[in-house]
Amino acid sequence: MSELLDNLKHKLQQQLEVIYDGITLNRSYDKLSDELIALMRLNDEIQQPGFFQNNWDEGDVILITYGDSVIRDNEHPLKTLRKFMDKYFGNTINSVHILPFFPYSSDDGFSVIDYSSVNEALGDWKDIENIAGDRRLMADLVINHCSSRSAWFQNFIRGEGPGSDYFFTASPDDDLSQVVRPRTSPLLRETETARGLEHVWCTFSHDQVDFDFRNPDVLLAFVSIIRQYLDSGVRIFRMDAVAFLWKIVGTTSINLMQTHEIIRLLRSLIEHAQPDAVIITETNIPNTQNLTYFGNANEAHAIYNFSLPPLLVNTLITGNCLYLKRWLMSMPPAQNGTTYFNFIASHDGIGLRPAEGLLSDEEISTLINTMKQFGGRISWRTTESGEQKAYEMNIALFDALQGTTAGPDKWGLERFICAHAIMLGLEGIPGIYIHSMLGTANDYEKLKNTHHNRAINRKRWDYDMLTMELGSKFNHHQKVLNRMKQLIDIRTRQKAFHPNAIQFTLHLGLQLFGFWRQSMDRRQSIFCISNITDEPQILRMGELNLTVTDTWRDLITDTKISDPMEEVTLQPYQTVWLANS
Repeated sequence: MSELLDNLKHKLQQQLEVIYDGITLNRSYDKLSDELIALMRLNDEIQQPGFFQNNWDEGDVILITYGDSVIRDNEHPLKTLRKFMDKYFGNTINSVHILPFFPYSSDDGFSVIDYSSVNEALGDWKDIENIAGDRRLMADLVINHCSSRSAWFQNFIRGEGPGSDYFFTASPDDDLSQVVRPRTSPLLRETETARGLEHVWCTFSHDQVDFDFRNPDVLLAFVSIIRQYLDSGVRIFRMDAVAFLWKIVGTTSINLMQTHEIIRLLRSLIEHAQPDAVIITETNIPNTQNLTYFGNANEAHAIYNFSLPPLLVNTLITGNCLYLKRWLMSMPPAQNGTTYFNFIASHDGIGLRPAEGLLSDEEISTLINTMKQFGGRISWRTTESGEQKAYEMNIALFDALQGTTAGPDKWGLERFICAHAIMLGLEGIPGIYIHSMLGTANDYEKLKNTHHNRAINRKRWDYDMLTMELGSKFNHHQKVLNRMKQLIDIRTRQKAFHPNAIQFTLHLGLQLFGFWRQSMDRRQSIFCISNITDEPQILRMGELNLTVTDTWRDLITDTKISDPMEEVTLQPYQTVWLANS
C-alpha cells in the first residue's frame, strides 16, 4: 500500500469512528474503510489532493437549469438544451448545473426513484457526458432522501434486499418537538411493512423518505453513486438538503456533528479520486449556521450564499441598502480552497430563513407583501413551537423586481440588471438561473396545473417559440439576454473578480451600494457601485480615493474617468465597475 493510500485509510478510519461512535456495526472500521476505498477505485487510481487550492477563477459562471427547461418536438430535451446553450451562451457561460436528471416521482426531480439512471424523458448518460465535455457539469447528490417509489423503499416495505434497512424510522411517542422542519406536513409517515406498521421519517414530504445513515450500507451506496457520477463527467457535486442528513430523536436533527463529519469523509474520498472536483452544500438555513459548512476548509469547497437573494431583493424594492451592507460587512472572506456560491434566483423560491436575524420581522413582512403584490406565492413551514411561519417566497425574479414597495414602475428591467451587476461583482462564484438569462416571468399556467407554489418559476420554454422571442428587438427577453451576456463577458475577463479576490464594503450612504475588489496579485482594483433607488444619485469620486496615477475606466460603459475627483450622476439602478486596468 502506498503512503498516500495508507494515510487516506487512516484518515477514513478516524472519520468513521466519529460518525459511528456509540453505534454497533456489523464490520470493523478497517473493513469499512477498505470498502470505501475499493468503491472509489482508489487502490489503483488515487491522486494527491491540492490542499487549499482554488479549483475556480474569474471565468467561472454556472448556469442553473432543468434538463427540460427548453424543449423541442421529437428531440430529447438534453440534446435541445445543449444546442440552446451552444447557440445563445457560447463561451459566455462555462459551467452548467443540470437539476436532478434522474427518474423521479415528485418535487420536479428531487424525489429520486433511481440514482443510477437518466430519466428517459430527458435523454441518456451519453447526453450527460456530451454536455460534460462542453461545460463543467454540476449535478445534484440528493443525499437526504429518495422517492417512496424507489426500489430501495419497496424493499424496505418487503423487508428484504438492498434498501430494506436504509430508512429512518421513529415512534409517534418519541419526543420530536425540537425537530426543525422546512415544511408543514407531518414528520412521520405510516407505512405497512412485512414487519408491521412503521413510521418513516420524512423531512420534506411523504413521497420523500429519509435515509438512515446510522447504517453504513447507506454511506457505501452513496459512495458508489458518487463514483458513477465522476465517471460520467460530473465535477461539481451539489449536496442537496444535506443539513438534515443525520437524525437523533430528542434533538433538532439539523446540522448535527455527524452530518459535518460525513461531508468531510466524502470530501476525503472525492478529492483523492478527482482533485479538481468541487463540493457545494445546499443548506437553506440561517446565515451563521450556513457558514459552518466550510469547516476548517475541509468540508464544502463552496456554500450557497442563501442570504443574498432576500437581502438584495429587499434592497432594490426599498431603495435602502442598510441591511445588505451590514450583512456584507459581517461575511468572513473565504480562505483559499473555499468560496461562496452566489445566486439570486433558482428553481426554488427566495428563502426567508437565511434572512432571519438579518432583516427585522417588519422588513420581512413588507418584503412578503410586496412579492404577493407582484404575483408571488408564499410557502410555509412549521416551527418548533408549532407556529406556521413563512419559509419561502415563490416568484420569478423578473417579476419580483418589477417595482418597489410603492408598486410596479417603469424601472423593472434596469432594476433586474442592477441586481445581477451587484451579484456578479461579489466575492464568490456566480450561479445564474436560466430564466434570469431569459427574463422569464411568473408562469401562472404551470402554477394552476400543478398547484405547487414553486412551479411559478419553473417554466418550460418551447425552443422554436423562445428562438422567435430572442430574435425580436421589441420584447424584453432579447434585451435581458444581451445585457446579461455583456455583464458576464466583462466580469470573466477581470482578475479582480476572482472568487477569492479581496473585498471591502464601501460606505457611500444608503442609496448607493458599493464594494471594492482587488486581484490577488494586487495589480487590478475595481470599485463596484450601484444606485439602488429609482432617483438619480450623485457619486463623489473623491470619496473613493482613486489613485491619481492610474487610469480609471467604467468597464460597463467603457468610459474613461477624466477626473478622479469629479462628481458623477448615477441614473436609477445604474451600476459602474470602476477599474484601473
